[in-house]
Amino acid sequence: MTVMTVMKKNRVLRLCLAAALALGGCAKTDTAPDLKEIRFGIATEPRTLDPLSPSNTADGRSILFNVFEGLVKPAPDGSLVPAVAQSFTVSEEGLVYEFTLRAGLTFHDGSPVTPEDAVFSLQTAADAQFNGLNRIALVETTPQKTVRVTLKEPDREFLPYLTVGITPRGNADREKNPVGTGPFMIAAYETQRSLVLRKNPRYRQEGLPYLDKVTYVFMPDSDAQLLALQGGSIDSAAITGSLVEQLDRTAFDTPSHHSGAVQLVALNNREPPLNDLRVRQAISYGVDTKEIIDAAFYGRGEPSGSPLIPGLREYYEPGLGYPTDRGKARALLAEAGYADGFPLEITLASNYRMHINTGEVLINQLAELGIAATIKLVDWGTWLSEVYYGRNYQATIISLDAPAVSPRAFLERYRSGAESNFINFESPRFDGIYRAVLEEAGEDRRIALYKQAQRVLVEEAASVYIQDIEEFVPFPKGKFSGLADYPLYVVDFSTVRRN
Repeated sequence: MTVMTVMKKNRVLRLCLAAALALGGCAKTDTAPDLKEIRFGIATEPRTLDPLSPSNTADGRSILFNVFEGLVKPAPDGSLVPAVAQSFTVSEEGLVYEFTLRAGLTFHDGSPVTPEDAVFSLQTAADAQFNGLNRIALVETTPQKTVRVTLKEPDREFLPYLTVGITPRGNADREKNPVGTGPFMIAAYETQRSLVLRKNPRYRQEGLPYLDKVTYVFMPDSDAQLLALQGGSIDSAAITGSLVEQLDRTAFDTPSHHSGAVQLVALNNREPPLNDLRVRQAISYGVDTKEIIDAAFYGRGEPSGSPLIPGLREYYEPGLGYPTDRGKARALLAEAGYADGFPLEITLASNYRMHINTGEVLINQLAELGIAATIKLVDWGTWLSEVYYGRNYQATIISLDAPAVSPRAFLERYRSGAESNFINFESPRFDGIYRAVLEEAGEDRRIALYKQAQRVLVEEAASVYIQDIEEFVPFPKGKFSGLADYPLYVVDFSTVRRN
């Protein structure tokens, strides 16, 4: 998960776009009997509405997935399809990418999308140090009105990072006036309460979206989402197996999908005694991921053992992880000088019940090794500032997503010195493999290197990898359909129908 500092509390921001006004204003059609809408519960707010800012929450990126499109966008099968671009070419040496934009494409406000808008958007994102765009040498328009991106060196995995949203170059305040080309546009936003999307009547795909309105309702935790589902104040939310089991199946359809994120027990590799490989390996041998899934998720899910999601099928290395062997775990602890165990504080964000449930099971498992684990609950903003940015913690449990459908997007955070390397993992072996991936042109060889990188992260016990959580998106029985499953942390509302 690429995460960021929390939004300032008690600040209320209301947005009503000109494009929304063209549909009759922010609220005029709210009571229309034929309005096709959905109310969706969500745990965290976006850090920003600016698609050209890299600092967003996973939930924020999921929301903006419905508002902005890049030159290309992911498809449910993980492939990349043209979006703002109609077509593209890649030079034989992998240095030059050239894009022809769709003719007649417009932004939400009705203004035409130009090559200059695309150049501005990509250059702004590169200047903001978006992941994957650091290899850009030049972005320019050509006499043929195409967009040409020239790289400093070949990069065979550059395309997945060109999903960054295209926005008008003349938009002086993208935060308060978020204008894109996606299937929905932002009509209103009240912090700590809700964010409303309206259908884009000019969307490039005829017939989409099916819904007229999507309202994200910000709820403090998953328990509140469950109560709201049962009470009918929201139509849907992304919940896990432990919560879906509490729903009346005669009243709800419960389609499932994968979160597109890796749930892990993140270990701070610089914090004693976790800076000792033997201690991290002992914890890995002591954790029973199947028991966690059975107890915390009602058995809904499969252990993965890898820092990569299984949805990236070509690159994912199955069969990784440590077998549960507490005898071996205790022997490693004794060898490291911790035969009697040690105290371990697990800092958890209080709004994620699934991680708290995981932590409760983990405490009992570690107790069998003599490790006295305790849970410290903090709010989301504190977790971000203390754990992710401050790196002031011993262990935490979180799900980490990636901004692009690329194995590199999941693995780059483990590079020594990487800004997102909040577990402080350092490995010359891993760094060498990662550099080799960047330089390798052959696809088969890159796949082999990615699998090798995953093995190193597990062998060196960077953290304990549990699963790509199986999530459920319940809908009132028979009322909604069409949910797509992506190898990405998104809920795409463009294909959801109100039956």
